[in-house]
Amino acid sequence: MRRIAIAVVGLGAVAAAALLWGRVAWTKTDRDTDRAQVVRVVRRDIGQVVKATGIIKPRVGAEVRVGSRISGVVKRLHVRIGDPVKKGQLLAELDDRDFVARRDEAAAALQQADVNLSYAKIDLARKRELIAVNVLARSELDAADRAAAVADKQLTAAQASLDYAATQLAYTRVTAPIAGVVASVSTQEGETVAANFAAPTFVTLIDLSRLEVWAYVDETDIGRIRIGRTARFTVDTYGDDEFEGHVTAVYPKAEIRDNVVNYVGVLRFDPPRPDSSSRDDDDRADSARHSRARPRASGSHGPT
Repeated sequence: MRRIAIAVVGLGAVAAAALLWGRVAWTKTDRDTDRAQVVRVVRRDIGQVVKATGIIKPRVGAEVRVGSRISGVVKRLHVRIGDPVKKGQLLAELDDRDFVARRDEAAAALQQADVNLSYAKIDLARKRELIAVNVLARSELDAADRAAAVADKQLTAAQASLDYAATQLAYTRVTAPIAGVVASVSTQEGETVAANFAAPTFVTLIDLSRLEVWAYVDETDIGRIRIGRTARFTVDTYGDDEFEGHVTAVYPKAEIRDNVVNYVGVLRFDPPRPDSSSRDDDDRADSARHSRARPRASGSHGPT
């Protein structure tokens, strides 16, 4: 009887422990179920990301060094660094007194040639009348004809000289070939510039609406870069903002940077337009030009 009683007590203890364990496990399962999230399974693309660093620089034709085609003294400089300019806007003026004198001299020579031509034509007409009544030698008519032809060519040469003098005078006014921002000023008022061998640079203009990113991609990753793929990058100035562009070129010539072979991938993007209501964004495009870019090029490789 004593053994039976001990067995009954043991079975009761085991049953109580099993009941307690089951209750705890059930409570934990309910708690985990409440925390679980249900997600619908969908088909998506697996992409690869290539990370690289680079620089933002103007495109070809977006940075122009404006100089003078003639020599002279800079009389007036109309812009400073940072000034926005429009295409055709006056940037600088040279001392034009010599060129004005040459133009006036050419204009006077043109008037003299015109007078000579008029007289030659009148003389030729008079001698033709005389030759018609046989009172003048034929050689006199030939001489008058030749004089009229020479006077006509002299008038043409004088007109060309005047046009050249006017063109040289126009070169004393240096205008902007593109619209942009003045990035640097190399010549100051009062300096003498000599354009005999090379055109001296007055100012450098940059069109901030035409920028691109040069991303230096490692040689191990360049094979995954394809033209037309989307690329996103950030700049140091606006670390929280992400810009988007597209790969437009991969330069075949390698560049060695820090003993690492890199290839240049060119990204084209549209610079953000500053918001007139936000003063913080007024110089966003100009700041981005001086920042280092950290591009990330990505592309899809099929659904999964």
